Amino acid sequence: MKRLVTSSSTAVTVATVAADLEDTVVVKWRRDVDWIQKMRKDMVAPVDTMGCHKLADPLAKPEVHRFQVLVALMLSSQTRDEVNAAAMKRLKDHGLSIEKILEFPVPDLERILCPVGFYKRKAVYLQQTAKILVDKYSGDIPDSLDGLCSLPGVGPKMANLVMQIAWNKCEGIAVDTHVHRISNRLGWIKTDTPEKTRKALEILLPKSEWQPINHLLVGFGQMLCQPLRPKCSTCLCRFTCPSSTDKKMKEEESDEEAGPSEKPKKLKIEVEKVVKIEKIEEEESVEIEKPKKTRKVKK
Repeated sequence: MKRLVTSSSTAVTVATVAADLEDTVVVKWRRDVDWIQKMRKDMVAPVDTMGCHKLADPLAKPEVHRFQVLVALMLSSQTRDEVNAAAMKRLKDHGLSIEKILEFPVPDLERILCPVGFYKRKAVYLQQTAKILVDKYSGDIPDSLDGLCSLPGVGPKMANLVMQIAWNKCEGIAVDTHVHRISNRLGWIKTDTPEKTRKALEILLPKSEWQPINHLLVGFGQMLCQPLRPKCSTCLCRFTCPSSTDKKMKEEESDEEAGPSEKPKKLKIEVEKVVKIEKIEEEESVEIEKPKKTRKVKK
């Protein structure tokens, strides 16, 4: 094993350095997850009572239950949990099954789904999906990520959640807008798309955390770490989160509370810098006039 020798009395191994760096990253997200879990214990978020895992009929036949899970997730995109839950109730009141979806004229299905986000497009997707399930999957839903992602309107996030809820299999992390936003805000990763976030988190987190992380962060994002005006002042992560507005406010307040002996000194230095810069600029802008040549007059 190679050694990095920093002095005659200090020697560390490459493996030790790598382990220390890994521990630093792991400690960061584990600490944040522990704090978020503590906050979520006393918090009832919309996802807890109206999330997609709550919307399928538990008494329905297994294949019908699985189809209802798929439908709930297809409708959930760009839709609040409350709106999605209400639409699922209306569908179940009409009898939510593959056969029933195929019987609906598209305009009637649109009226039931409204005001779900993009309800007209989703009505078409539901009928296309129902036909595919009858033709290719014997009236059941696919039991693989590839099969689910091949359905109209189904992406990686939905597919992973369907696998977890309907098939009780965890093959990846379901990354929605909350998971993407919060994991970047907390500084665990630095990504610009949900798909990149999924890949980064699957490297960072152990597989035992893949399934619970979505539910944990979605509820946290709905109640505290919201897209606009997050409630940083009541968050346990506020002093370590790089995006915390409360930490920034505390720093500004501490600057304002600084003693009078410190402030003039700081201002004096800034003024001196400005004066020096101005002098340099003046010196550079001065034009030196050349002496005019005098013409000699011949007598």
